[in-house]
Amino acid sequence: MKILTVVSHPRVNSLTFSVADRFLQGLADAGHETEMLDLHRRGFNPVLWEADEPDWSSDRKIYSPEVEAEIERMKKYDALTYIFPIWWFNLPAMLKGYIDRVWNNGFAYGSNKLHHKQVLWLGLAAAPKELFEKRQYDKMLSQLLNTGIADYCGISNSKVEILYDTLDSRPEIFENLLMRAYHLGLYYDNDARV
Repeated sequence: MKILTVVSHPRVNSLTFSVADRFLQGLADAGHETEMLDLHRRGFNPVLWEADEPDWSSDRKIYSPEVEAEIERMKKYDALTYIFPIWWFNLPAMLKGYIDRVWNNGFAYGSNKLHHKQVLWLGLAAAPKELFEKRQYDKMLSQLLNTGIADYCGISNSKVEILYDTLDSRPEIFENLLMRAYHLGLYYDNDARV
């Protein structure tokens, strides 16, 4: 399967990028073809200007060159993965801006829907799982990403995976997070994800 992996974090020496590397290794070991899109190093502009505002009177709008290039990139892949830190119990601004601009009317929703077989949203949370569950942040994020974004745009096979306690500096915690990321890549197209 051809999988586009989009990573959003300002630092390449972050746990987010370590997780992305292990995830990509799992994909490669499973025989998948993948490309990593690093939104920060690419210099992607997350701000939606008039050129990329949805045109509700036409679904044939030509967007800015940057957005059209990203749309063409997405079209080449069968599936998608987004790897990001969870900030304020949501997507970071860079990734939210990417979704706002690229998953646009006429391409991702409206008269057309995305063709991708599945999407994995892999978020890293500093907080423990108990905090997310107590306040239902995990359910809120899953509802937003799986239903509000992916399903609305035609991808019914959408999963949110949260790696918790990412500020815990014990080596065994980091290794467990990295092993989980590897397995998510290795078993990406398996419905019974490990």
